[in-house]
Amino acid sequence: MLEQNLIRIYENSFRENREFPALTDYFKRETFSYFEMAREIAKIHLLFEECRIKKGDKIALIGRNNPRWCISYIATITYGAVIVPILQDFTPNDVHHIINHSESQLLFCGDTFWDSIEESQIETVRAAFSLTDFRCLFERRGTHLGKYQRDILKHYRKRYPHGFSADDIRYPEVPNDQLILLNYTSGTTGFSKGVMLTCNNLTGNVQFTIEQNIRLRRSRVLSFLPLAHAYGCAFDMLLSLAVGAHMTLLGKTPSPKILIEAMAEVRPQVICCVPLILEKICRKQIFPRLGTGFMRIALRLPLIDTQIYAKIRQRLLETFGGHVDQFIVGGAPLNREVEEFLRKIKFPYTVGYGMTECGPLISYTPVKDYKPTSCGMVLHGYMEVKIDSSDPYAMPGEILVRGENVMAGYYKNEKATAEVLDTEGWLHTGDIGTVDPDGTIYIRGRSKTMLLSSSGQNIYPEEIEAKLNNLHCVNESLVVQRNGKLVALVVPDYEQCDAEGIGGEKLVQVMKGNQAELNSQLASYEQVSEIVLYPKEFEKTPKKSIKRYLYNT
Repeated sequence: MLEQNLIRIYENSFRENREFPALTDYFKRETFSYFEMAREIAKIHLLFEECRIKKGDKIALIGRNNPRWCISYIATITYGAVIVPILQDFTPNDVHHIINHSESQLLFCGDTFWDSIEESQIETVRAAFSLTDFRCLFERRGTHLGKYQRDILKHYRKRYPHGFSADDIRYPEVPNDQLILLNYTSGTTGFSKGVMLTCNNLTGNVQFTIEQNIRLRRSRVLSFLPLAHAYGCAFDMLLSLAVGAHMTLLGKTPSPKILIEAMAEVRPQVICCVPLILEKICRKQIFPRLGTGFMRIALRLPLIDTQIYAKIRQRLLETFGGHVDQFIVGGAPLNREVEEFLRKIKFPYTVGYGMTECGPLISYTPVKDYKPTSCGMVLHGYMEVKIDSSDPYAMPGEILVRGENVMAGYYKNEKATAEVLDTEGWLHTGDIGTVDPDGTIYIRGRSKTMLLSSSGQNIYPEEIEAKLNNLHCVNESLVVQRNGKLVALVVPDYEQCDAEGIGGEKLVQVMKGNQAELNSQLASYEQVSEIVLYPKEFEKTPKKSIKRYLYNT
């Protein structure tokens, strides 16, 4: 158990940074300073008291990223209640299930999401409040919470007759072993489990990142990852508010045009993103230019290629606002070809590894120490790692982790908890990989997706897919095993096909060429016997992982 405590960290941060901006809605141009945020939290705590919310009671939260989303989250955990953030992409049925399964008593909700929620389907909820202005959207008969919330200023002034001051930013004791977050994951089988994260788990994530100076006081943060997901929540919100950074929220994932405009305006120093963003920019904007005749020749000349790479790096950094000194890539593996290119141009990136069950951080390495193709070094002092293999440095095995960040278990699901948490506290991640003596982790694939060749060799379809996704006119791919042979399902890049006039039989020939090129890069037991064109993007979980189980037959 850690000595530090997240609630005390926030108490100190909100006081010390009270004059600085904390949260800005990019589109509404609405900003809350740390002091204004603390005042709103104080009002919500009054509402919780009126609702007779107790420590450990659950509060559900769903809506686009905005300042009141963050305020609702922080108000809940600093009160000692348990926040239940719900991903925007969940279906109404999933939302109803999560609210009921978690036994949430209150709901903070975006107005558009409230329209799709059936009051009769969320019987545990006593009232719902808008993330637009905190007005009451719904209350059970006889509660009178709507009237209380309309008069919240009167109640607030009565509680603080001499005005709210920095000394009033005081929160109740929330022990590190207390549950404060119930985060529902959507696995590839569609079964949603509630990950129980304690104050200690979140403190571990935040304290480690504070020590690494990932975010600094008054630094600029552009948040576009979903905050209901552990990755965006930890790096963009929890850490930023702990150190006094200024967080600008873009709401739902924006278009590339809006994202680039926002980058130019906000000028963030550290960007947390998923690989897809860097991969799309490289494949769509940079790789085609490098393939021209002049560029191919120039890149063969030692001094000139260095100058070209430096200009590309500068242009790429300017695309992201011109002030970025670190890209933290997480949520999925980075494509090998893209990573090799980023290394060539000396782009400041690093790849981390985590999972919701660790809130999420397992491994991270600063840019200067990052080892290519790895996913960083285990969080020494907070986490430890071992590989279930006779030779963990060379022979891949399941990655096991334990430490301060590991969850307490799955809510109301002892069976699922026992399947991943053993009696010694090791969390079985389901990922396959190796580790260096210094704790640097290398992931090969998921244990559930690993295939076995007819000769008994282990095949990791993700590695084959990463190669195939780099080939001509391929948007995404999925390698499956059918009748003992490997088959690649490919969704074509229709935008590229249209631009090059490729369709019909010509597209089939392109894929045959891709198959030959792919197999030339693979071992004999990994050879793909056929590429099958798939007409639309693969169905994905809210976290954008392909639902592989739908395509295995």
